[in-house]
Amino acid sequence: MKNPLNNFLPILIPALSLLVLLCAVFYMQPRAMSYNGLNLLFNLAVPIALATIAQMIIMAVNDLDLSMGTFVSFTACVTAVYMPQQPVFACFILACAVGVYALLGVIITLRDLPSIVVTLGMSFVWGGLAVLILPAPGGEAPAWLRAVLISKPPMVPMAIVASVVIAVVSHLLIMRSTFGVLLRGVGGNSRSVARAGWSVLALKGAAYATAAFFAVAAGMALVGLTTSADANIALRYTLLSIAGVILGGGEFVGGKVSPVGAVIGALTLTLAGSFLSFLRISPDWQIGAQGGILIIVLALRLVINRRGRQEKTL
Repeated sequence: MKNPLNNFLPILIPALSLLVLLCAVFYMQPRAMSYNGLNLLFNLAVPIALATIAQMIIMAVNDLDLSMGTFVSFTACVTAVYMPQQPVFACFILACAVGVYALLGVIITLRDLPSIVVTLGMSFVWGGLAVLILPAPGGEAPAWLRAVLISKPPMVPMAIVASVVIAVVSHLLIMRSTFGVLLRGVGGNSRSVARAGWSVLALKGAAYATAAFFAVAAGMALVGLTTSADANIALRYTLLSIAGVILGGGEFVGGKVSPVGAVIGALTLTLAGSFLSFLRISPDWQIGAQGGILIIVLALRLVINRRGRQEKTL
């Protein structure tokens, strides 16, 4: 007999992981159980969640983006350098960047190229452009962007409120809209989508453009929180975004993704890094801890999936 809980496993497992980690934080540091404490722990959750959703959209069509970190860094540099004084020019550059991403999706599909190779090559392009725009750390955050991200809603910190909004919007886009169904269809069985009369080429281009939009938002949010930028400010986001998607129940093939789970996975990774920083532990150990959390959750998911298969055979 099929267990109804199996439908909620993609969200339940990362949610339990986040809860366990949060309880451990509160046990070791009771002062974190406050508005300011939560705000400190999840300070960088918004840009990581946005980058994770961007990666999730690419993975939904069976591709992988290894340029995510450098692209977010590039958009952060554009935001910090041009957005405060030349907002129209900054928006033009970012719009062109989104167009380039869409073109990448089209080229990858037309030429049947491995997305890993193409995006790895583009990572050097985005990194070089970021250095040209901002050779040394600097720039400033637009006043309106800074005001939004450091605002203090009642009861719950802005980072958590924004993460909930990102989860809801991405869920409606990917899981409830026709566009999202088609994207997941391309990842699951592109031939069936093509036989139904839809253009796989156009859908791939749209997927990459949508992912770039979320990545641009991640770069802008990062500048709003840090008040400046650097060509290397978000290099870790490539691996963090992939880990967040997998931690949240997504898979590398088949168009199987969970937007809500991806955001929860991003929050879990953010909490792990923030907590270890709070304890003054070396960043090298922080990366190891995040990897350990991912391995534990994946092992748990594998065990549960095997039990689910056994239940179906009975």
